Amino acid sequence: MKTDIATFRDEVYSVVEAIPMGKVVTYGDIALLVGRPHHARLVGRIMGEAPAIRRLPCHRVVNSRGRTVPNWHEQRGMLEAEGVSFKTDGCVDMRACRWNFMAEG
Repeated sequence: MKTDIATFRDEVYSVVEAIPMGKVVTYGDIALLVGRPHHARLVGRIMGEAPAIRRLPCHRVVNSRGRTVPNWHEQRGMLEAEGVSFKTDGCVDMRACRWNFMAEG
Protein backbone atom coordinates (compact mmCIF):
# COMPACT_ATOMS: atom_id res chain seq x y z
CA MET A 1 0.00 0.00 0.00
CA LYS A 2 1.35 3.39 -0.99
CA THR A 3 1.82 5.95 1.76
CA ASP A 4 -0.03 9.25 1.39
CA ILE A 5 2.68 11.59 2.68
CA ALA A 6 0.34 14.42 3.72
CA THR A 7 -1.84 12.07 5.78
CA PHE A 8 1.20 10.31 7.22
CA ARG A 9 2.71 13.67 8.21
CA ASP A 10 -0.48 14.74 9.98
CA GLU A 11 -0.64 11.43 11.83
CA VAL A 12 3.01 11.71 12.89
CA TYR A 13 2.45 15.26 14.16
CA SER A 14 -0.62 14.11 16.12
CA VAL A 15 1.41 11.42 17.88
CA VAL A 16 4.23 13.83 18.68
CA GLU A 17 1.74 16.31 20.14
CA ALA A 18 0.50 13.56 22.48
CA ILE A 19 3.90 12.61 23.96
CA PRO A 20 3.69 13.45 27.67
CA MET A 21 6.22 15.77 29.27
CA GLY A 22 9.10 13.81 30.74
CA LYS A 23 8.69 10.91 28.30
CA VAL A 24 10.27 10.03 24.96
CA VAL A 25 9.34 7.85 22.01
CA THR A 26 11.36 6.49 19.13
CA TYR A 27 10.86 7.08 15.43
CA GLY A 28 9.83 3.43 15.23
CA ASP A 29 7.26 3.87 18.00
CA ILE A 30 5.65 6.68 16.03
CA ALA A 31 5.66 4.63 12.83
CA LEU A 32 3.98 1.78 14.71
CA LEU A 33 1.36 4.09 16.20
CA VAL A 34 0.37 5.47 12.81
CA GLY A 35 0.09 1.97 11.35
CA ARG A 36 3.29 1.99 9.30
CA PRO A 37 5.78 0.01 11.42
CA HIS A 38 8.44 -0.10 8.70
CA HIS A 39 8.51 3.66 8.10
CA ALA A 40 10.71 4.87 10.98
CA ARG A 41 13.11 6.62 8.58
CA LEU A 42 10.25 8.50 6.98
CA VAL A 43 9.14 9.59 10.46
CA GLY A 44 12.67 10.93 11.00
CA ARG A 45 12.54 12.86 7.77
CA ILE A 46 9.15 14.33 8.61
CA MET A 47 10.37 15.31 12.08
CA GLY A 48 13.35 17.08 10.52
CA GLU A 49 10.98 19.11 8.36
CA ALA A 50 8.50 19.98 11.13
CA PRO A 51 7.59 23.67 10.96
CA ALA A 52 8.57 25.62 14.08
CA ILE A 53 5.20 27.34 14.06
CA ARG A 54 3.54 24.01 15.02
CA ARG A 55 5.51 24.09 18.29
CA LEU A 56 5.71 20.30 18.38
CA PRO A 57 7.66 18.71 21.23
CA CYS A 58 10.10 17.18 18.72
CA HIS A 59 12.75 17.02 21.43
CA ARG A 60 10.84 14.06 22.90
CA VAL A 61 11.66 11.87 19.89
CA VAL A 62 14.91 9.87 19.97
CA ASN A 63 16.32 6.91 18.11
CA SER A 64 15.80 3.30 19.20
CA ARG A 65 18.89 3.38 21.43
CA GLY A 66 17.86 6.62 23.11
CA ARG A 67 20.27 8.81 21.20
CA THR A 68 19.36 12.40 20.63
CA VAL A 69 19.51 14.18 17.27
CA PRO A 70 23.09 14.86 16.14
CA ASN A 71 24.03 18.55 16.22
CA TRP A 72 20.90 19.53 18.18
CA HIS A 73 22.74 20.29 21.39
CA GLU A 74 19.71 21.89 23.07
CA GLN A 75 17.69 18.68 22.90
CA ARG A 76 19.36 17.06 25.89
CA GLY A 77 18.87 20.14 28.06
CA MET A 78 15.22 20.35 27.06
CA LEU A 79 14.69 16.72 28.01
CA GLU A 80 16.59 17.04 31.29
CA ALA A 81 14.45 20.08 32.17
CA GLU A 82 11.42 17.77 31.90
CA GLY A 83 13.01 15.15 34.15
CA VAL A 84 14.25 12.76 31.46
CA SER A 85 17.28 10.85 32.71
CA PHE A 86 20.35 9.89 30.72
CA LYS A 87 22.74 7.00 31.06
CA THR A 88 26.50 7.45 31.26
CA ASP A 89 26.81 6.77 27.52
CA GLY A 90 24.76 9.92 26.80
CA CYS A 91 21.63 8.06 25.72
CA VAL A 92 18.21 8.51 27.28
CA ASP A 93 17.41 5.91 29.93
CA MET A 94 14.72 4.28 27.83
CA ARG A 95 13.59 1.91 30.58
CA ALA A 96 12.75 4.85 32.80
CA CYS A 97 11.62 7.44 30.28
CA ARG A 98 10.08 5.73 27.27
CA TRP A 99 6.39 6.53 26.91
CA ASN A 100 4.40 3.36 27.47
CA PHE A 101 1.62 4.36 25.09
CA MET A 102 0.22 0.83 25.02
CA ALA A 103 -0.47 0.93 28.78
CA GLU A 104 -2.19 4.29 28.54
CA GLY A 105 -4.45 3.01 25.76
